[in-house]
Amino acid sequence: MYKERMQIHCLTLFPLQSVTESFAKVIHGLNVGHLTDRVIQRSKRMILDTLGVGFLGTSTEVFHKASQYSKIYSSNTNSTVWGRPDFSLPPTYAAFVNGVAIHSMDFDDTWHPATHPSGAVLPVLMALSEALPPSPKFSGLDLLLAFNVGIEVQGRLMHFSKEANDIPKRFHPPSVVGTLGSAAAASKILGLSATKCQEALAIAVSHAGAPLANAATQTKPLHIGNAARHGMEAVFLAMLGLQGNKQVLDIQAGFGAFYANYSPKVLPSLDAYTWLLDQQDVAFKRFPAHLATHWVADAAASVRKHVVTDRALLPIDRIERIVLRIPDVQYVNRPFPGSEHEARHSFQYVACATLLDGGVIVPSFHKSQINRPQVRELLSKVELQHPQDNLPSFNTLYCEISVTLKDGVTFTERSDTFYGHWRKPLSQKDLQEKFRANASRMLSCDTVERFIELVENLEDLEDCSLLTALLKGPSSPEMVSKSI
Repeated sequence: MYKERMQIHCLTLFPLQSVTESFAKVIHGLNVGHLTDRVIQRSKRMILDTLGVGFLGTSTEVFHKASQYSKIYSSNTNSTVWGRPDFSLPPTYAAFVNGVAIHSMDFDDTWHPATHPSGAVLPVLMALSEALPPSPKFSGLDLLLAFNVGIEVQGRLMHFSKEANDIPKRFHPPSVVGTLGSAAAASKILGLSATKCQEALAIAVSHAGAPLANAATQTKPLHIGNAARHGMEAVFLAMLGLQGNKQVLDIQAGFGAFYANYSPKVLPSLDAYTWLLDQQDVAFKRFPAHLATHWVADAAASVRKHVVTDRALLPIDRIERIVLRIPDVQYVNRPFPGSEHEARHSFQYVACATLLDGGVIVPSFHKSQINRPQVRELLSKVELQHPQDNLPSFNTLYCEISVTLKDGVTFTERSDTFYGHWRKPLSQKDLQEKFRANASRMLSCDTVERFIELVENLEDLEDCSLLTALLKGPSSPEMVSKSI
């Protein structure tokens, strides 16, 4: 009885730490000394790839619409809209439109559990680094630390639910965890106290969420842009003293409202902290489409070698049927896509484009390519099957494709892992080539190479203004014309 009273007394004097409080302490307390070599190397690759797909995304219609809308906002403090030397916006809206650009082609990185981690974080840090006073300087290590804090918070939250392991069915994960990742990164770079970090997380939860119904539409890229903007806004509101539920990550009516089987846990202490990125790398895409379609393209390229010989055209008239054995992911099941966004979310289209052309590239999703008569004819021959062992997880799914000819011969190939997946990562050379291909549509060759050099040596960069100065993009009429 005495022991029980003492335990109750101790709990009163030293209450157990809440999950939300532990997140705030980790956000506030992590420092550059916690960064490992592997985390630094992996996050530099993520930053370079995100910059590249962001520059490419500034050529899209959805970016144009988002940036036109954002022009109604003004401020005494502005940040760069990537690739636009004469266009700047308040930091929150610069982060918004740059986030939209990053996801406008679904070309950004993907993690496990399933989300796009970088797009909601990097635009926030780039915008804030420009808006912060020039002294003290914002270093490359400062950027790497804040970036990884934003990534880490997303990963930790997704590990609290088994539902997060699967490809989503109800909402788009970056709109939820990305918003909190943005808030965490902004809190870190702005030096918020643990108490203010806790408030920022609470506010961010009320900004989070977007339904999956808007996948494969022009609205989906807004999910990343909104996550970036809303996380930053949550931090600014917390700095002004706005308060929220201090246990928002602990309870079902808080962050638990988003995920089934939500079971949050207190984060490890700072003296024994390990990063999730140290254990789980991201996937980098080789073409701009939903990650699950990359298994389809890999298998289709293999089976094409049996059907097409001596560089001849695909004999469409000889094909009886095409069977794709894939997981049951309804929002990537689009038999006859009518837009570039639907095509990026179509198992069927990526399979047919690969069979026809030998591969999928950025122009593969132009409307003129989607509506080719050969494509429509092939699409009519495709059927989907969903084997019970093919679960909807980016960590375990596979694609098997069978092409049956009219003479009865069937060719079958299977992809368990594609090049670019975390089990078969892109080489540094190929990642840089992807960046060059994407960024050179907006930047001069010299600027592209300077970006690669700065990011490659980011941990040694003393002043990030050298990096942010390059974000403005073309300064000559020739480059502007090229970007358009």
